[in-house]
Amino acid sequence: MNTPVAGPGTLAERILRGVGGAENIESLTHCATRLRFQLHDGAKADPAALDALDGVMATVPQSGDRLQIVIGGAVARVWTEIMNLPSMSGGAGAARPKSDADVKAEMRARSRGRYAWVDNFFEYLSDSFRPLMGVLLGSSLIIAIASVLDALGVVDFRAADKSASWVFVDAMWRSVLYFLPIMVAYNAAKKLKVDPWVGAAVMAAVMTPNFTGMLDPDSGIPGITCTTNATLGTQSCVAHVFGLPMQLNDYGGQVFVPLMMVAVLALVHKGLQKVFPETVHLVFVPFFSMLIMIPVTAFLIGPMGVWAGNGLGEGLSWLNGNAPIVFAILIPLLYPFLVPLGLHWPLNALMLVNINTLGYDFIQGPMGAWNFACFGATAGVLLLSLRHREAEMRQTATGALAAGLLGGISEPSLYGIHLRFKRIYPRMLVGCLVGGVIVGVMGGVDTNAFAFTSLLTIPVFSPMTTYVIAITAAFGVSMALVYFSDFRTPEDRARANAERDAAEALASEQAPTAAARELATVGTSTTTGTATTTGATATTGTATTTGTAPTAPAPVTEAPTPVTEAPAPVTESESEAESGAPAPVTGPGTPAGGTVLAAPVAGRVVDLDEVGDPVFASRALGEGVGIEPADGHVVAPVDGELAVVAETGHAFGIRTADGVEVLIHVGIDTVQMNGEGFDVRVRAGERVRAGDPLVEVDLDAVRAAEHPAVTLMTVTNTAELASVEPHTGRSVAAGAPVVTVRR
Repeated sequence: MNTPVAGPGTLAERILRGVGGAENIESLTHCATRLRFQLHDGAKADPAALDALDGVMATVPQSGDRLQIVIGGAVARVWTEIMNLPSMSGGAGAARPKSDADVKAEMRARSRGRYAWVDNFFEYLSDSFRPLMGVLLGSSLIIAIASVLDALGVVDFRAADKSASWVFVDAMWRSVLYFLPIMVAYNAAKKLKVDPWVGAAVMAAVMTPNFTGMLDPDSGIPGITCTTNATLGTQSCVAHVFGLPMQLNDYGGQVFVPLMMVAVLALVHKGLQKVFPETVHLVFVPFFSMLIMIPVTAFLIGPMGVWAGNGLGEGLSWLNGNAPIVFAILIPLLYPFLVPLGLHWPLNALMLVNINTLGYDFIQGPMGAWNFACFGATAGVLLLSLRHREAEMRQTATGALAAGLLGGISEPSLYGIHLRFKRIYPRMLVGCLVGGVIVGVMGGVDTNAFAFTSLLTIPVFSPMTTYVIAITAAFGVSMALVYFSDFRTPEDRARANAERDAAEALASEQAPTAAARELATVGTSTTTGTATTTGATATTGTATTTGTAPTAPAPVTEAPTPVTEAPAPVTESESEAESGAPAPVTGPGTPAGGTVLAAPVAGRVVDLDEVGDPVFASRALGEGVGIEPADGHVVAPVDGELAVVAETGHAFGIRTADGVEVLIHVGIDTVQMNGEGFDVRVRAGERVRAGDPLVEVDLDAVRAAEHPAVTLMTVTNTAELASVEPHTGRSVAAGAPVVTVRR
């Protein structure tokens, strides 16, 4: 380093010197306890010197020139002081580090095109479909179950004379696909910041029984004429409405129509908001929007959307029919680049169009080769994480692989792993190529239902044997290539293993220290002269040697008062057996000169070594426990003042009246969620009592963001206390005692 860390200056100035100066900082953010640096050159930082600074609890170097410095409750103040230093604001020729927004904007710029309208167009498509992923996945799994029953001969789902029971099962999955236009219209309108219910209502108008009833030439409704295409055998109907011809279509399952309709609706809706005073918006804006857009959709946009969808589908069908091998290779090689940018939704829309117009789809089969190549690469990462004992990567890969194999969802693998390590993509593409070639050479794969490509949906593809061979090859090739060549470079692997070894060594060093601290709190018994010491080691006094006599502790002028009441075993309340719910656990009460910390959330209590975070496992933030939460209701574990309430709602610091400082941290790295899924119920400076609600957490959102949901509670000033004794290895209700603190 050019400048020594030690020397005059504030903690902020010395930290800045320790990371290599302002010119070495690419970005700087913080969570509830840590400064998070992205450096231009990680080698310029001096972790050992930073560790030695008063006010720094630990320094955690990470791959990719990232560095975390654990400060504790004062992190926000230290961050502010660093950001306000002259060198960080342009002084001394240094550029100011990028903010969170700058970093995100830069990432977006690298991944998108140079034209804003192109970005906006594909974001419009993506955000119109993405919220529907859950119900689309649900319907695809219902289809998969139905296909398995069909394959086993339980029922013929293609028969025209099915019983009412199986017709009802059909309705369960068709509900999503048929009414998809209404759902897409709602999301699209919401994306364009117009009333989403107006968008849904406009689309629903052309899907009512009144409208679809006109498609039946025998309905007896006057003014409808139908013609039959002799070549294709298809029938088209036209209704004469107020003297104007209107082409009739069944809009069930159509997606281009609502996307086009809402784009026009946005112009109409916002124009009407300018025309009418705000006081009457609720009455007249929806009314005129519907009055205008329903006829425009029925007469113009609807037919245009159907023509556009059919045209694109026929074009791809031509390519698949005339160059099937090219098509089968092209699809799986394109998807790895389309999905991260959200550009895959148009192809997904075409799959639905194909099913509605052709009765089958030919895109999903080759797409399965890409998905399983993606999951195979994730499996390779999982095997490597087990081999190299990488707890965080193991958790990420396990969740991503489960989401992929069981749900057919690739985003957790892509965003959680593949896009972070550039060595994965080339190996994954080889798997995509192998799977695509097999599909093309063996004649293609079709399906008559829209399904996420997972293990559970294999039966919906035909021929099933071709599909199984292709996805197995894609999965195996990607997994083998990633496993045997590693997803890290040799330099990154050496660095990651060194970090792991250091964390494990630091954790192992804590065990004897904690044991000695616990032993020191028990009463002592010493003798003088040449007698040997009995009982536990004395807490005061120094050992002396007289002549050749054995070494013995010096007499203690004032022996510490022995603890006469040890903590009683924690037992479950008998009410648990009666109610079936976890009941509060009976503990020892508040010990003399000490404090009992209750569980801030219901769940299983685990040791900090098991939480998967090296900083907490090292006890840099103090001794405590982790709790695998059973729900998202987080409460105060003790009476005290809220010294820290993170804006993102993931962390809280409480200071008790007798000086115990408690940190409650919900999840690992959940600061990156920016408060999404966290409903904070308190403010900094408030006084709380044990059991008062702190935050309501959407645990599903935390897990969907690929963050461990474990809630951590530590005593950050452990070093100032006589002992902090966690009680782990059991399931408790919120409010049950889990930590005993003695001063």
